[in-house]
Amino acid sequence: MFKALGDPARLRLLSLVASHENGEACVCDISGSFDLSQPTISHHLKVLREAGLLDCERRGTWVYYWVVPAALQQLSAVLAAADPTADDSDVSDTGLVTA
Repeated sequence: MFKALGDPARLRLLSLVASHENGEACVCDISGSFDLSQPTISHHLKVLREAGLLDCERRGTWVYYWVVPAALQQLSAVLAAADPTADDSDVSDTGLVTA
């Protein structure tokens, strides 16, 4: 999971998908935000999917991606455990560390 997020483009992609309208996006929705080719963006999305951070569904020509909530909660728990100064007030209802 952390290896997949180690690339700045993938970290930004995860953020864009998570914050996109309805919580899902296809390459066509987010490719304008990057100076990367569509195949490169698709590759990065595949790495995130294989790491369990995203899930997807094909709809016609496009593949739509969304964040797997359980993966974010697991990631947040690991990060919170690694920070001895964090307390329960730093974790939102979604399981994400807020501080």
